[in-house]
Amino acid sequence: MSIDGGRFYWERNSDEKVKGIVIIFAWISIDESELKNYVHLYASLGWNSLVCLADFATLYIPEKATSLAYSLLRQLVEELRCRPCPVVVAALSGGSKACMYKFFQIVKGRSEAQVNLEDSQLVINCISGQIYDSCPVDFTADFGTQFAVPPTILKLPGSTKLLSLVAKGFTSGLDALFITRFGSQRSEYWRTLYSSVSFGAPFLILCSENDDIAPYQSVCKFAHSLQDMGADIKMIMWKGSCHAGLYKSDPIQYGIAIDQLLAHAASVFTSRIKKLVERNGLDDMHDEISHLICDLQNAAADSNGSFRRVAGGPNDHFFLPSSSDRQNVSDSGSSSEERKDLPIWPNPSLSAHTVLGQILFDACVPKNVEGWDVKYTSSLKCQPFSSARKHSPLNAIKYFRRSRL
Repeated sequence: MSIDGGRFYWERNSDEKVKGIVIIFAWISIDESELKNYVHLYASLGWNSLVCLADFATLYIPEKATSLAYSLLRQLVEELRCRPCPVVVAALSGGSKACMYKFFQIVKGRSEAQVNLEDSQLVINCISGQIYDSCPVDFTADFGTQFAVPPTILKLPGSTKLLSLVAKGFTSGLDALFITRFGSQRSEYWRTLYSSVSFGAPFLILCSENDDIAPYQSVCKFAHSLQDMGADIKMIMWKGSCHAGLYKSDPIQYGIAIDQLLAHAASVFTSRIKKLVERNGLDDMHDEISHLICDLQNAAADSNGSFRRVAGGPNDHFFLPSSSDRQNVSDSGSSSEERKDLPIWPNPSLSAHTVLGQILFDACVPKNVEGWDVKYTSSLKCQPFSSARKHSPLNAIKYFRRSRL
């Protein structure tokens, strides 16, 4: 798919059992035939490839890089929604600056181009490995100017030195014209690469001592900084290889290193998914326990009123005295109007059909009430029992007997 800033396309493995996806961020200076070698390598190991080729304009116009990265991310999300799998991000040559760092910014929500939180978290959970081949490249330095000229022109006899000087003068002029903007982009670029440690994915860094575009001193400094931040780093350095020619110079060792990284990424993805499943299971269990505790607390609070009074019918009252009743008996001069002014608290009921209700009612409501002081209010013309006590001179004595019982 071609869009503003470059293009991307799928290279799918013919095998039905695909282990994961490798996103290849490549620079337009890499020849298509050389790029297919990487695609075939990943396919032989059971992985699909999502290839992204960025234009030269993405170096100086970050909006184009953002547009390309956003479209690529939407394509990846559609694939992961159907089948979540481990994702390995691989940067070749200038691909880390051309598009990959913008891809990281969008995934983390640090870009003007936004995706919803669920899609972003899905991609973060799936990113399980990172590969840096002959990169990262610092484009504001002199060695980044070689990307300004297509490799086919540089291969023409007698044109290398002249075109290199023209390219250097062109990019140096752009650096001087946009020096402030390039300075902020450069710091943003390196800060984003370092922040990718938060993905929790292992790193494989491949470089060469003879690389004049991505010097091994700069690559080693990058690797040591990542290691100091707690990243899982594996770095392999060749001596006689040119820039972006590591696989061509030593395909066996290169293939072994890639195979080990992909296996490690698959293991990281599997353990990460297990932890997510366990955490979600514990969260669900915690919610169920919390709801159960709340239900029990509410039932215990509701049963408080049932301890005070259990009514069997409109005319039958079984009365258990409380401290407030003791005050009512001693204060014989208080009138019924004054007692009406007292606050009346509602007595919540507890169902006897629940498990907790059966336990509480069986324990607190006696089956045999023989010998208990039970009074019927029908003889008192439906007056409340508490208001009828003052008519009996032995009311206080019976009260204390019931208290001892």
